[in-house]
Amino acid sequence: MSAEEAELGKTYGNLIGGEWRAARGGETFDSVNPARRSEVVGHFARSSRADVDDAVSAAVAAQPGWARTPMPGRAEVIDRAGRLLAERKEELARLMTREMGKVLTEAKGDVQEGIDMAKYMAGQGRNPIGEVVPSELRDKRCFTERVPIGVVGCISPWNFPMAIPCWKLMPALLAGNAVVFKPAEDTPLMAIRLAEILTEAGLPPGVLNLVTGFGEEAGAPLVEHPAIRAVSFTGSVDVGQQIAATCGRLGKRVSLELGGKNAIVVTADADIELAVDGALWGGFGTAGQRCTATSRLIVEGAVLESFTEQLVARVGKLRLGDGLDPATDVGPVINQSQLQRIHSYTEIGHQESARLLTGGSVASDGAFGDGNFYRPTVFGDVRPEMRIAQEEIFGPTVVVIPAKDLAESVRIANGTRYGLSLSIYTKDLAKAFHAVDLLESGIVYVNAPTIGAEIQLPFGGTKWTGNGHREAGPTAFDEFTEWKTIYIDYSGRLQRAQIDTGRE
Repeated sequence: MSAEEAELGKTYGNLIGGEWRAARGGETFDSVNPARRSEVVGHFARSSRADVDDAVSAAVAAQPGWARTPMPGRAEVIDRAGRLLAERKEELARLMTREMGKVLTEAKGDVQEGIDMAKYMAGQGRNPIGEVVPSELRDKRCFTERVPIGVVGCISPWNFPMAIPCWKLMPALLAGNAVVFKPAEDTPLMAIRLAEILTEAGLPPGVLNLVTGFGEEAGAPLVEHPAIRAVSFTGSVDVGQQIAATCGRLGKRVSLELGGKNAIVVTADADIELAVDGALWGGFGTAGQRCTATSRLIVEGAVLESFTEQLVARVGKLRLGDGLDPATDVGPVINQSQLQRIHSYTEIGHQESARLLTGGSVASDGAFGDGNFYRPTVFGDVRPEMRIAQEEIFGPTVVVIPAKDLAESVRIANGTRYGLSLSIYTKDLAKAFHAVDLLESGIVYVNAPTIGAEIQLPFGGTKWTGNGHREAGPTAFDEFTEWKTIYIDYSGRLQRAQIDTGRE
């Protein structure tokens, strides 16, 4: 047995006040390898409201001291954490593939995004956090600064179990907040490894607290807790709307990233081979389990047949299997529930009279029988109003939608409730900029797929994709800070703004 395999099946607790402890109720749940459900990655604390209360209390106690630590000092902790992530990249990536299923090269990319975020946020620790503004009165100084919110709750999904927690935790911590972190129940071990690294990097006890478990039992109490001042959530629309309603009722700050129904527009003058490359990577990377996945391909009639033939031929050659196998192109989906959900959309496609071009079935023969594998799927003859063209499937399924020209392509691309990431392939510069102006999404790509965001730019979407906040980039602090405005009058007399103008 390898050292890696020897780590499997251990029991893990919550991190509360700098200590690892079992859930108060003593219950646990299992995280399993989606490529081999018989392989138990670990046993994890099944947290309840009582555990969340403990974690929040620890955060409340630790936050004032952390906020008084100078920001460059807080940045040093983030920087050390980034270095530890880099040292352990291979180990973490292999663990991620076991727990979440994505192929190893993508898992390394996921960890690298966490490393990049650490580097970026550590650099922000010596940047300005406010500005000096001229006063209308003499002998008066006015300036602004960003201050921490206090104690915040971060709830992350399973599909990017290192990158997305880093998007949330590192700016929240650098800003001077304490955090209670609830990861997805499908990938708790990756969250524990990140918490261990931040602790090893020098984060004081109680500044980061981790509770594992299920949304109804741990996530909802976290959102509802009166000492949680802000919530950052990435996940489904349904859950996000429930969280938004709760936070609205309780007067909490909330930031949401809720998915997408992303599209590539392929114009008649596009480089078809390049567009097919983009559709493959965008549609089937991470087995389609990305909020930015390319699930719609909107193709002008002049190149529809050529593009579709090349796409179907390439998809048919994608190799399904365990993500740890270097020969694998597409790994398993996260769990059996999601496997069934993906197949239900194949059945919906049939009912809507779309034409199944390849795939469309659960892979259960041979070595696939113990895993959650779905064959990469392409539908043709899809109309924009079909459910398979409107609803987020979150699996290795793409649909090809014909369009007559750029104007119709843009209308179709914009014609969903989501607005995260849209793309156009064209050799015509005028068409590219026209599309950039008209596409309704938070991210637009030209001659690239709908995936590939970089951490130094804002990430997020419009419409039902979110509520206006952006993660990463220069806007990362917006989620986790308040603006404070300071006026200092050293005139020695009462001055009244808008009445005493100081101009006499």
